[in-house]
Amino acid sequence: MRSLYITATQKNVGMLFVSLGFMEILKRKIHRVAFFRPIIESKEKKDHSIAFMLQHYKLDMDYEACYGCDLEYAEKMFAAGESQKLYSELLEKFKILEAHYDFVLCEGLPQSVLKALEHYDPNLQLAQNFSSAIVNVITAQQREVEDICEEILLEDKKLRDEGGVHFATFVSRVDAQQQNLLQKKLMKEEMALYYLPELQELGTPTIQDLLETLDLKKVLFGEHDHTRTIGAFRVADMETVHFLEQIQEDDLVVVPADRVGIILSLFLALYSKAYPKISGIIFPSSVPLHPGIKKMIDGLEGHKIPLLSTSQDTYQIAQDLAGVHPRLRAENYRKIALALGLFEKSIDTAGLAQKLAHLKSEVLTPLMFEYRLFELARKNIKTIVLPESSDERILRAAEIILRRGIARIVLLGEKEEIEQKSQRLGLDLAQAKVIDPRTSEYLERFAQTYYTLRKAKGISRESAYERVRDPNYFATMIVYMGYADGMVSGAIHATADTIRPAFQIIKTVPGVSVVSSVFFMCFKTKVLVYGDCAVNLDPDAATLAEIAIASAETARAFGIAPKVAMLSYATGSSGSGAEVEKVREATELVRAKRPDLPVEGPIQYDAAIDKAVAKTKIPDSEVAGEASVFIFPDLNTGNNTYKAVQRSSGALAVGPILQGLRKPVNDLSRGCSVEDIVNTVAITAIQAGDAG
Repeated sequence: MRSLYITATQKNVGMLFVSLGFMEILKRKIHRVAFFRPIIESKEKKDHSIAFMLQHYKLDMDYEACYGCDLEYAEKMFAAGESQKLYSELLEKFKILEAHYDFVLCEGLPQSVLKALEHYDPNLQLAQNFSSAIVNVITAQQREVEDICEEILLEDKKLRDEGGVHFATFVSRVDAQQQNLLQKKLMKEEMALYYLPELQELGTPTIQDLLETLDLKKVLFGEHDHTRTIGAFRVADMETVHFLEQIQEDDLVVVPADRVGIILSLFLALYSKAYPKISGIIFPSSVPLHPGIKKMIDGLEGHKIPLLSTSQDTYQIAQDLAGVHPRLRAENYRKIALALGLFEKSIDTAGLAQKLAHLKSEVLTPLMFEYRLFELARKNIKTIVLPESSDERILRAAEIILRRGIARIVLLGEKEEIEQKSQRLGLDLAQAKVIDPRTSEYLERFAQTYYTLRKAKGISRESAYERVRDPNYFATMIVYMGYADGMVSGAIHATADTIRPAFQIIKTVPGVSVVSSVFFMCFKTKVLVYGDCAVNLDPDAATLAEIAIASAETARAFGIAPKVAMLSYATGSSGSGAEVEKVREATELVRAKRPDLPVEGPIQYDAAIDKAVAKTKIPDSEVAGEASVFIFPDLNTGNNTYKAVQRSSGALAVGPILQGLRKPVNDLSRGCSVEDIVNTVAITAIQAGDAG
């Protein structure tokens, strides 16, 4: 089967959550995955599940290709007795996707939405017509175990009676007691059952849920305020001193804009360690905030929260707020990271992947490569130190890393300052370890160790003490002394500031004389390794051979079969000159040291990457036309080539990744994104695992 059909009897049971988990598994192994909803509720408003999948996974699909018809049309067809015609039309749309994609992940419309079809479930018929295995999603929230068990068995029986293929049943929002009882009751049943525990934050709405559901206007709103979670809704209907005693962490407060005392007290509470931090304020009845008060709030530095207004009165908005349902949203990276972390922790994803094992692909996309990184990093969790906690991108990346279970994180900086900044940003960094280099108990030990390492170079004890107070040097010492496994820096520091301490302190692996670097060049359907494009200016033949071997091993460590092309301006014996001879000598050194390694050189780039050119220039080579590791003769060539390829082809360049160090240290670009940081930390964690 090349498709899966996810369905449920009720709304808001976590179908999109389960779809998200399956899409993660599929995208690790399969290049082109389509998302399809045979029936959507309305054409007037974009379907949330489709919009989410298109945006989050950047699927190569048009919105219109992701659905068959709307609910109104389906109900008319059923009412007219034209169900088979409808199935035929939907099957035709599905087959178009099946012909152009490696897998189609389908999500049905919950049975409760199909009001005109109360005693009939078209999802089963559609799944059968699509030759799709079925995944049921059932909620355990506020339900008795007997009722949950009955629904599980009834759905399974219905599928079997109708000849459907039951792939699995997911029970969402289950607590530990419910899960334990269900497992006992159903232990003899022959079905695949998976349990997704209740996680409060996933079940809480965000500011964005309010904005999409209610008619609200923004009075004060920050760039990331839409991702803030709401613990509870609270109406300010008492005196200030009493109301302050009622507020809880992440409350959304409804208070008239003319209740200045309460409003100012709520902002004052944001700066107090004694009070919880609310998530936002709504002003009812269109009463404007006094200009002077707004000016005062606008001028505050540090804590700010979203301020919203509505024309509805307090009673009506309070009632409407109770009807807001939380949703997974593509722009809410925090909640997605939390959801994926929960899915991967709770579900036997390896077992699910095995059930889909026949859907393998040799294509490696950037997204699949990213998943591979996360998968490898999670196999052997390592501790990575991030010295640049003052940068917002670092903090946001740290939260994603922790939530995805990619690595343990050490942040350098003042603990209270990091906590306050994370609160302002609405981040949860409770799992991160924070060390202040200025006051750390490690400071004296690090200074003495650094002095011992560098005294032969003329460093004094006083200079050693000052040097290790620098965040990059302190972080490098943490790695050197074994308190962390690797380090990532460079978001606000120059490359030299990141790698110089590593050269001085950590040094190279025994038997390796040079530190070099590679970039992972992620193209649309493959990932290539380029080296060295960042460190060695003009390597001689011996150094070039070392770089080639190290780059091949790096490629292998990340699941890329190494075929090494030693690049030059000539192929084979077609050219001469000092630079060509250097590459030829380096190639022979690689063959002598590593006869097991496929290597070709000197070879031109076109002959290394293009099979048609390779057949003409060097037809008998096992590398030509299929190279995966490209070794440039010097830094000028390598750096210019990777940048030219990156800009002209749209390839994603991940790196530079340093190789040859005893323990991994990697550099970020100062223009890096949060995603770049997450990927680099994952790579560093994998390198640390290999080094260990």
